[in-house]
This record gives sequence, C-alpha cells and structure tokens, in this order.
Amino acid sequence: MEPLDPPRVERRLAAILAADVSGYSRLMGADEEGTLARLKAHRRALVDDKIAQHRGRIVKTTGDGMLVEFSSVVDAIRCALEVQQGMTVRNAGVPTENRIEFRVGLNLGDIIIDGDDIHGDGVNVAARLEGLAHPGGICISGAVYEGVIGKLELRCEDMGEQRLKNIARPIHVYRVLTESARAAPKAPAVPSPTLVDKPSIAVLPFTVIHGGADDEAIADGLTEDIITALSRVAGLLVAARNSTFLYKGKPVEVKRAAQELGVRYVLEGSVRRSGMRLRITAQLIDSASGHHVWAEKYDHDATDIFAIQDVVTETISAAVQAEIKAYEGALSERSSAEPSVNDLVNLAWRNLYKLTRSGLRDARSFASRALALAPDDPRVNQIAATVEFHEFWLGYSSDPAQLSRGLSYAEKSVSGNPRDEYSYWILGLLSAYLGQHDRGIGALERAIELNPNFALGHGTLGSILAWAGEAERSLRESETALRLNPRDPSNFFRHMGQALAHFAAGRHDEAAKWAALVANQKADWFLGHAVLIASLALAGRRQEAGAARDAYLFAFPKARIADLSWLPFRRPADAARFTEALREAGLPE
Repeated sequence: MEPLDPPRVERRLAAILAADVSGYSRLMGADEEGTLARLKAHRRALVDDKIAQHRGRIVKTTGDGMLVEFSSVVDAIRCALEVQQGMTVRNAGVPTENRIEFRVGLNLGDIIIDGDDIHGDGVNVAARLEGLAHPGGICISGAVYEGVIGKLELRCEDMGEQRLKNIARPIHVYRVLTESARAAPKAPAVPSPTLVDKPSIAVLPFTVIHGGADDEAIADGLTEDIITALSRVAGLLVAARNSTFLYKGKPVEVKRAAQELGVRYVLEGSVRRSGMRLRITAQLIDSASGHHVWAEKYDHDATDIFAIQDVVTETISAAVQAEIKAYEGALSERSSAEPSVNDLVNLAWRNLYKLTRSGLRDARSFASRALALAPDDPRVNQIAATVEFHEFWLGYSSDPAQLSRGLSYAEKSVSGNPRDEYSYWILGLLSAYLGQHDRGIGALERAIELNPNFALGHGTLGSILAWAGEAERSLRESETALRLNPRDPSNFFRHMGQALAHFAAGRHDEAAKWAALVANQKADWFLGHAVLIASLALAGRRQEAGAARDAYLFAFPKARIADLSWLPFRRPADAARFTEALREAGLPE
C-alpha cells in the first residue's frame, strides 16, 4: 500500500491585529456585569463596524481579546487608528479607572490556515506587540511600518529591536503616536550607574522559545551558572543576579538595560526544544555601539540536563572572557583620546594576540609606555611579562635573558594582584620554561582554581605537563582548553601540547600528526618543525623526516641543534631522545 502524502499546509501573507482591554481583570473585579455590558456595547457600536469597513475578518474573540486578519496592511492600520480614535470619543467624561481602553498590536507575516483559525509566528508576534502597547495605543512591527510608510501619514516612535517572549529573533518595533494613547506612568528618575574603568557585563535571563516549565528551569539555571562563572574572572565586573532577573519575561532593549545596570556588555541567549534535542544560543553585545561581539549555538540531547548546563556554561564563559579581552583592545585602538594606562595595556594585549613579529614589536612599545607611567601596576607588569616570554618563545628574539626579566615582571604582577588568573598564568609559563616545573604547574593550578573556565590556563598547563613528562594528564588539560575555546586563533599552542605529550609517551606517529598540524598553522614557529622532524625520525619514517628537515632549513637557514638545547624537558631522557632524533634526521649541529 502506497504511503499517504502528508496533508498540504495552506499558508498566506496577512496583516494580523491582536487587541485586548487594558486592566480587564481589575475592571471585572470591580463590576463584572457592567464591564461586560460596556465592552459589548463598544464592539456593536464601533469595533465590529470598523473591522467590516476595512475588510477585516474576526478570527476569534477570547474574553477581552480579539484576533483579526486583514489582506491589506494599510486597511489594518487604518482600522486600528479609527477604533482608537473612536474609543477616545466614547470614553469622554468616563473616569479613568472605569474606562475600557484597548491595546493593539499589528504584524505583517506568514500565517497557517486551519479552517477558520490561523496560527504561526506572524500571529504570535502580533500578540506580543499588543503587550507592549500603552492603553489606547498601537505597536507595530518593522514589517508593518515598511508596508505603510509613504502610504499613510503616520507618526511613530522607533523602539528599536525588542526580544519578545517565545519569539526566536529580535523584532523591530514602532509605537504609533496617537492622541488616544495614554502614556504609561513614569517611575521616578533613577540615575544610571557610572561605567567603571574596566570591562563590565550583564547576563540577561535566557529566554525559552516554545517550551514549558522544565525548559524555563534550564534557562534560569544557565543564566545563574554563567553569572557565577563570569564573576570569577579577574578584572571583569558582573551585574548581580537580583538585578538582571528583574528583566525576566519582559521585552528588553539591550542599550537601555545596559545603561540601567551600568555595564558595557550584555550577554543574552535562548533555549529551544525539539523533542529530545535542545538548542541553546548566546550572543555578546557591545551596548554602546550595538555591535555583536560574539555569537554561538549549542545543540545537545536533553538526556542529562545538569551535564548540559555544565558544558554550556563552561564554553560560554570561556569564550566570553576571551572575546571581551580582545575586543577591549580594539576599542582602545579606535579611541582618539590620549591613551591611558588601561588603554596602553589593552593595546599591548591586542597586538600580542596577533602572535607575529610586528605584533609583538608593537605590543612591546605599548607595554613599555605603560611601564613608564605605572611601573607598579599589576596589569602593566602582567603584559610586560607576557611580551618578554612570547618574543623569545616564538623565536622573534634570541636573548634568553628575556625569560628571567619576564619572570621578575610576573612575580610583581602576582604580588600586586594575587587573585588574577592571568598573573598566575604568565608566572607559571615563565617558571616552567626556566626549568622550575613544579612552580610552573602550581601557578597554573592556582590560575584554574581562581577561574575554572580559564581556557588559556588549561592549555598552558597541558603544555607544561608535557614538558614534565606527564603525558596523559597533559592531554586531558589540552583537550579541556580546546573544548572551552575551540576557535581561539592561538590553538596551535594547544596542538603543540598534544604533540609533546605523545612524544613524551613514546607515541611518535601520533606526535608527528599533531606537530605537522602546528607546522602548517604557524609556519614561522621553529618548534613545530623541530618536533615534527624528531617524531618522524623516531617513528622510523626517515624519508619524511628528511623532507621535514629540508623544509625547516628552508624556513630557518641558520637552524642548529645547539639552538634547541635550552628546551625545558624535565626528564633528561626526553631531551636526549629529542636531540638524537634531530641528529639522526641530519639537522646540523
């Protein structure tokens, strides 16, 4: 028997009007029979007649509510305006507390036809717009505004993009300025908090799209967990939960919320369910410019909700802290004012993140200027230490004294701010590469203790453990870093950690695979080539080792085995095996 074709869904484009009575429950509580009689009278004398005049179709009524379909957006808005104007006349002389005043939402969108009923996102948006309207007022979507502009004389207030409950995308909203609209009572003016001189963020309550109470719990749990995780990031001011949860269930204008909370960045997100699959989205917004700094989506099977919350919280908080650090440098670069110490630090970080010779040179210049202005500032010493390390480690300098000089800066940074994970991170790096492996591992463990979602800390700890010969733990830390921040442009360092871990464990084919990836990702870094040559030689792949040696010498004609004698292998046997493999592959002494 042939399977039956699914029934064809009928759709059409329509203008949808949603209306209800403002304060209907209060009116009914005061006078049920009188309120119902007055509402019916208004409908008979005005509302139904206007809908018919403008060729509208009443889809359904629900108590005080009404859903109407129009084939023309111009007809729909004319009807809404005439109803509201007529209600102004009919309410003349009626005490404010006894008036029946409609709120109207208008949208233009695709609808699904179901007999006499209609469904779909177009209908849902109209209903949400109604909730934004003042008593006697009209709110319209951007689609309606575009459909009537130039055809009607209409004065509107642009409310910007709004996040409407259970609507996946932000909707551009306009408030029609009608004489009949009674403005919402104004709250006493409260001065907005002043922005502090460091990055600040508010995590708005995640919204649920087409979900139930269980999904609301997931959204609330995610919001709370991300606030907690970001609160552990040194140098980041995070708005408290009791402040941000005041926005739950309300349409939020990001810029206004940021001003009220005194923050620069806003993180918002959503939870959507499809059967046993959850899609979680998040986006980081610079409230001053409206720019989206970062956005990501995460798909998971909804089998272990707590595990999902943990994984998503970790990855979002890791990405957000890294993106803000990079973005702050871009803001300082665009500023036309004389750079402050904070600007100079941000600019140094921005240029250091390029991980190029010229980028490190510029980072050194900004860090030096900051040191001249604030030699005792922990942030200044932190970036100065980081510049010293990376110039030498990437091979852009051959002066090993930079490591000792950098260590002094790092110790000063930790002393000045003992709760900053970046200070312990650079202290750990420099300690380990000067042969103080235990001190380096301890410093990195402290950085991760301060901020468990510190991807850079996990990755660096992985590399140091590899040099120390602790292969399996090294791999776990590197994999954690890659999971937390998979798009970090410096992940070639993580891949090098994996190559070195496999080298330490004697898995030379696997080490060669990761080292080849590093050599391709960062061709001007000596270490990727060197570890690739040694791993191929130890795997018995002599021809490939010779080709890798030739590529290394082509990129670095003066490369010699002696130049690599300082590499921080903890176990003498690892260092000897590495050197002998390079010698066997034919690299000059």
